[in-house]
Amino acid sequence: MKKLTLIAVAGYALCALATQSATAAPFTTQGITDQEIVIGTHMDLSGPIKSWGVPATNGMKLAIDLVNGSGGINGRKLRLVNEDDGYDPKKAVLQTQKLIELDKVFAIVSAMGSATTLAPLPMVQNAGLLHLFPITSAAFTFEMAPDKPADRLKFNIFSPYYDSMRLAVKYMIEQKGAKKPCIVYQDDEMGKNFTDAYEDQLKALKIQPGTSVSFKRGATDFNSQVARMKADGCDMVALGSVVRETVGILAAAQKLGWKPGFVVSSPSYVPDLHDLGKETTEGVYGIGSTEIFYPDTAKGEVKAYVEAYKKKFGIDPNLQTTTGYNGVMAFAFYAKLAGKNLTTESMIAAMESGKEFRDIFGGPSVRFSPTNHLGVNTSLVAKIQNGRWITQASNQSYK
Repeated sequence: MKKLTLIAVAGYALCALATQSATAAPFTTQGITDQEIVIGTHMDLSGPIKSWGVPATNGMKLAIDLVNGSGGINGRKLRLVNEDDGYDPKKAVLQTQKLIELDKVFAIVSAMGSATTLAPLPMVQNAGLLHLFPITSAAFTFEMAPDKPADRLKFNIFSPYYDSMRLAVKYMIEQKGAKKPCIVYQDDEMGKNFTDAYEDQLKALKIQPGTSVSFKRGATDFNSQVARMKADGCDMVALGSVVRETVGILAAAQKLGWKPGFVVSSPSYVPDLHDLGKETTEGVYGIGSTEIFYPDTAKGEVKAYVEAYKKKFGIDPNLQTTTGYNGVMAFAFYAKLAGKNLTTESMIAAMESGKEFRDIFGGPSVRFSPTNHLGVNTSLVAKIQNGRWITQASNQSYK
């Protein structure tokens, strides 16, 4: 029976994706009782980007504890249903179907990964449910088409991959003097955001693109890509990759004794990059939304966050934890604004009201409108020096 059920769910999920129409289903409200609000998410807890998924999930759990411990949201407690998609789009589709049909979640909050978010997103919209603050900066997570009312269900709070890569390329050329910029990127939806930005920024600067090489998700050997970029004389390399792959690329470059100017975007702008790559990461530049904190120097609300996280999980928090934490806190902020009669429509109205959400980590303010469901528009530039990310410039934009 379990096998038949799984096959049926898989068939329904894939069919729903295949038959998705441009006309949105009416907005739906579920997962709300007098006592609780049920939200769902899916992340990689066991695969190639679990270094993001596990801490982000922990951040969500801590935020829910704090929200519930402070009385909840207009008298209701938050409950999270979390699934492990292993960074596999097919699993993400199945799990999203479960969250919608079996768990009856009110919203999908802080789902992780570009490919694993893109695959099930039409299903969420077709169900008329909110898809909020995914941990990916891909443009499809917030862009709205005038002829698709269901796009009003999408909101994001992370600076887009496209914007951050354009800033990365511009900064390395204008501030660091790069003459032959190149790019290495993951061959998927995330990577396309990076390559589009790379090409558009070079066109804007009237500079001829250099070498562009790709790799498959989960790759471990980058020798051929690095050898080609070195042979082609690249003096700056933009990396459209997540932490593990970024470390592999940097290690391959070190073996060849080659160190151009490397710059990473938000998927690799994390403390783990140096933890895993050690000396290979020294001097790497990064673009991100939030200044990276370190437990031994944290102050104020961030210090309290560090202490609460360590008490709950037995380890220090890192930047990845803040992505899940902020997702829940932003949800709670707007759900409270929506009032006691929480519905999908009232939640959208609260978020589109222009009311500003600010996190405790010094990130950019978040503000939405009826025509703009991307909450932020600036980033910062940092550099790894003596094993730590040091901010070089704040409130930056390629525009």
